[in-house]
Amino acid sequence: MAGEEKIPVGVVGVGYLGKFHAEKYARSPKAKLVAVADIDAGRAREVAGPLGADAVTDYRDLFGRVRGVSIAAPTRNHHEIAAEFLNAGIDVLVEKPMTATIEQGRELVGLARRKGLMLQVGHLERFNPAIRALDKVIHDPKFVECHRLAPFVERGTDVDVVLDLMIHDIDVIASLVRAPVERVEAVGVPVLTEKTDIANARINFANGCIANVTSSRVSIKRERKIRFFQPDAYISIDYDQKRAQIFHRPAKGASWMDIRAESVEIPDSDALADEIDSFLDCVARRNDPLVSGEEGLRALEIAWMVSERLRSE
Repeated sequence: MAGEEKIPVGVVGVGYLGKFHAEKYARSPKAKLVAVADIDAGRAREVAGPLGADAVTDYRDLFGRVRGVSIAAPTRNHHEIAAEFLNAGIDVLVEKPMTATIEQGRELVGLARRKGLMLQVGHLERFNPAIRALDKVIHDPKFVECHRLAPFVERGTDVDVVLDLMIHDIDVIASLVRAPVERVEAVGVPVLTEKTDIANARINFANGCIANVTSSRVSIKRERKIRFFQPDAYISIDYDQKRAQIFHRPAKGASWMDIRAESVEIPDSDALADEIDSFLDCVARRNDPLVSGEEGLRALEIAWMVSERLRSE
């Protein structure tokens, strides 16, 4: 995009995550951060000032001023805000979960399609360098196991742990398995909030793959690991340590001692900066996003299957 005009953008909701979105846009050579919007005027000014952007309290003040927008407001507001921007002809990057309900997600996907606009969903793990380095190695997994554990913070507790944390892994798994879900089993308990704070789900896909997914936002220590078992290899990824190992199955007739272990170097990367950069490229070139509205909706549908199973227990 060298020599091209910078894309005017804005951010709606500049709390913990939205502030980072604003900073990445401000530092990008592809973007011009025009304004940030937040119902807290002081917070909007605090974020906008150092970045040379305007601060507004009504996100509608961005209409006619920006070509793209990040929406990092509370989940319950995603549908209303995103729909208004799409109706105003503005491309949207909405944080996960894309909406509070499946019906709202379907409406946004349909609206973006009718308008011919970009709808990208902020599933950050798709831009994790470990996943990007190994996505060509992972194929036809038969069993997936992952743990996403985190200490408690109040941010994100407007939804249960499935929509807050587990949906990250659901999205990654769904993008690699590429088969319909046949059955879900789940168990979870509320600990520090009125919603489920720790949960385990067993997701059965139509192609025979089974995913065992555990997420907690009330753990003492942080852990983010995912493991794939497929006919020719076992692949282990530690997101936090940026470390991955592949254990290759030996050739037919060889012994187990011939298993070949391979450590994979994971390059340092800023996943959020990469996500923002990808969104800007899509806005400029009209490419399909890596995590489209349809992909975000699929993750949301599976997450809701898990949440509904928890509520029925």
